[in-house]
Amino acid sequence: MPQTQPTPQQESQEELLTQYADLYQIILYNDDYNTFDYVIDLLMEVCEHTYEQAEQCAMIVHYSGKCPVKEGTYEDLLPRCSKLLVAGLTAEILPR
Repeated sequence: MPQTQPTPQQESQEELLTQYADLYQIILYNDDYNTFDYVIDLLMEVCEHTYEQAEQCAMIVHYSGKCPVKEGTYEDLLPRCSKLLVAGLTAEILPR
């Protein structure tokens, strides 16, 4: 039986899966303790957000309960997530 060649669409989908396979996200969760300004400042410092990005994430967390705040490799996200946790926020790293 002859082997079939993958179609360009199949190759493209496989490339995307490979590209995203090693990506993770820091998920920030809502709490009743930290102020908006505190969360915004931390996101700007730890996740390198602009003020507008940090403010939007803080609003999403407040109204939705959680928000992905940074995407990258696990190695890059681990120290960032640790800083958020030490600062008193609730966050975790999850696969994308």
